Amino acid sequence: MQNRQEQGARTVAAIRLGDILRRGRTWWAVGAVAGAAALSGCAVVPASPVYGPGYYQGEYIAGAGAPPAPYVETIPLAPFVGAIWIGGFWDWEGGRHVWRPGHYDRPRPGFSYRQPGWHAGPDGRWMLHRGGWERGRR
Repeated sequence: MQNRQEQGARTVAAIRLGDILRRGRTWWAVGAVAGAAALSGCAVVPASPVYGPGYYQGEYIAGAGAPPAPYVETIPLAPFVGAIWIGGFWDWEGGRHVWRPGHYDRPRPGFSYRQPGWHAGPDGRWMLHRGGWERGRR
């Protein structure tokens, strides 16, 4: 009889331990979900000024301020023979500067690529020439 009582006590202890472990897993899962929910509201975005809208002036876009310093890009290996690396630049979109990363492009016979660039205009505004493929050689 005592043997049965010992077995019953062990069984009850095992059930209680199992309950505790299951509850521990439940609390861990609840904590993980709560932590994910709390962190999902966090967005690390650099504060950048929003300028007024730019305007087109011929083949130039006038922005309201000087572009930030260009990013230093690591140029990856060319994906195919003869690929041309086109460096990134600060574009003007939605009233603010937006970085356009560099990429590889296929060469175009009879054309040369002009890198986009910013310069101060005569009225003090910054002007962006978007660049692109131009007929002829430079």
